[in-house]
Amino acid sequence: MGGGCYGTFYASQLAKAKARGKVDYRTVIVVDRNPNCRARHELGEVPDRRYATQEWTSFFDAFFDVSLDASDDFIVPSPHMPHLMFEWVLGRARRRWPQRTVTVEPVPGEIGTPYDRTAQDATRYVSFADWICPTHCIEPALCPAIGAPRTWEMGDAVRGLADRLRREGRAVAGPALFVCKHHVFGVGTFAAEAVLAGDRLVAEAGASGEPAAVLVGTISSCHGAVNLLRIDAAP
Repeated sequence: MGGGCYGTFYASQLAKAKARGKVDYRTVIVVDRNPNCRARHELGEVPDRRYATQEWTSFFDAFFDVSLDASDDFIVPSPHMPHLMFEWVLGRARRRWPQRTVTVEPVPGEIGTPYDRTAQDATRYVSFADWICPTHCIEPALCPAIGAPRTWEMGDAVRGLADRLRREGRAVAGPALFVCKHHVFGVGTFAAEAVLAGDRLVAEAGASGEPAAVLVGTISSCHGAVNLLRIDAAP
């Protein structure tokens, strides 16, 4: 996602990994609204790389519309992108139930991370790091920032939050988690199929017509963006 500084680096690293036999792929798609983005300028045109000149949201609307089997596709996120996969799942829910109110609510409860901020759009940004992380950190078992074992896992923290909310009597499904892990040569990815699974979870949660809520997060081992999708009762 993006053909600027980060996207150019990731596309370059994937090309190097493929050339050295460390990874294989059909195509790398660089998505950037700028037709003259840095990646196109620096990396050029090759048979296994193409450029999609689109806004990220419109790209995913089209991509998932025709890629209902995305079992071998992976998404390379940008560290500074908005919570795109939640936005896609939210849009799908609103199109699925045009007669129902589908909203975004602040995520309640304690996650237990030292960094915990809720943005104006109700996205809750959390991190186990209260330090500046190394650029392109692959989040190894030994944390390079503190020189000690990494004893935390964001997935466990978000799942724990969902369990606590349910014990408090809240009807919360999930979480649907899109987990970014180091793939190769410093490039992190999460599976496109995980996004489709999240969409299916939302569809199941709202299928009865009763009010429902689904916890959705895009996370790595150390950091995350979490939202609560609320579906009102069917009329």
